[in-house]
Formats: sequence, C-alpha cells, structure tokens
Amino acid sequence: MALNIQNAGDISRHENWRILLYGKPGQGKTSAINFLPGKTLVFDMDDSSKVLAGNKDIDIVKFDRSNPSQSINDFLKEVQSVLTNYNNLVIDNITSFQSDWFIEQGKKSKNGIANEIQDYGRWTNYFLRILTKIYSLPINVFMTAWENTHDLNLETGQLITQYVPYIRPQVLDQLVGLTDVVGRIKVNPQTGGRGVILEGTDGMYAKNRLDKRTIVPIEELFNFEYKITNKNGDK
Repeated sequence: MALNIQNAGDISRHENWRILLYGKPGQGKTSAINFLPGKTLVFDMDDSSKVLAGNKDIDIVKFDRSNPSQSINDFLKEVQSVLTNYNNLVIDNITSFQSDWFIEQGKKSKNGIANEIQDYGRWTNYFLRILTKIYSLPINVFMTAWENTHDLNLETGQLITQYVPYIRPQVLDQLVGLTDVVGRIKVNPQTGGRGVILEGTDGMYAKNRLDKRTIVPIEELFNFEYKITNKNGDK
C-alpha cells in the first residue's frame, strides 16, 4: 500500500478542530456555544440548552438520558447525513453521558443498582470507540465536561492536586491527547467575567495547539484566523 504523504505546508491548522472546555457546573460552558461562528448542531446531553434560546444559528438534538447507549448510537448513525448543513458539532456534556451510562449499566446488574467490576473495563473500550467515531467526523467538534481533580506525582516526588476534565482516568489521557485545545473556564469573582485558560501548569491541565494564546475571554475562544463558509457558500 502506497504511503499517504502530505506536505505540512498544505495542512490547515484551523480545519476540523477539536476543542474541549471544562469547568464547574454553571460557569458558562454551554453558553459559550453562542460564540461559535457559523451554523451549529448541539447534542444536548444534560438538558442545558435553554441558555441557547433565541439563537437561530443553533439546532439542538435532545439526548435520551434514560437510554444513553441507544441514544448516542442512533445519533452517530444519523448525524453524518446532516453534517453538510453545519460548521460545528457540539457534544454537551460528556461527563453527564459518562454518569448516565454507568447508571444504565447498574440497572442491568444483579442487584439492579450497583455497577459490576466488568462495567469499568467495558466503559474504557466503549468510550474510546465513541470518541474515535465523533472525532473522525469531518466537522469542527466542541465538547464540554465538568471539572474534577486528581493526584499527580511530579518528577521531584512531590504529590499535587491537578484540575482536569471530569472523565474517568482510564480514558482521560486519550481524550485530551486527541483534542487540539483543552481549556478550563474560570469566572472572575469581582467582575463576573468569564475567561478560558489555555496553557497548562502542574496544577491544571490545559493546552492549545491551534495558536499561541494562553488565556482568552470566553467570547473570543473560537476567534481563530480562518473564515467560515456557510451552507450557501457565503463567507
């Protein structure tokens, strides 16, 4: 099989990007969808889409939280047929999906409540298949997640607490590794202004491989140097 060789000069850094925004509930992750340029399709996984009311550039697909596996499988089967109508796809919120999936599996357990040990291994494989499918779609993908903390051992031997997206550790590295921008949203307690941190530290996971910005106001998160072409071909 011939190698598929592409010159780096022909690569567009801002085409079909993948962005993950995480933070505490209520800090404005879903509201950030309003700042996406172009036409956007939102897969509403936690019923937060009311904050998008009135935005005619946004269409919403409701997630069935009582049947999460079937709901996401149906969505991924059907979404490809409508992608040409949109510039952006939003998965809001992946942490909620994780919780709903484990609840669904717990109902299938022997006692009908608690998860069985094999559920955790199954989640790793299942989530990575879902993530690969979503990230392979030919469209910009914006994903949101809640915030969590975990212990991190530094090379010095020091143990610190790090802020990370709230996804189980077994799949977190793959998620953030495949994502172009991982930002943590923060609210200024004095002004109420919202900003996104795009540069990581020992105590916080963040990264930005699309441009050189390290922190931005939430309304400027998607302001990369590229033009949006809508479905009618206008820029």
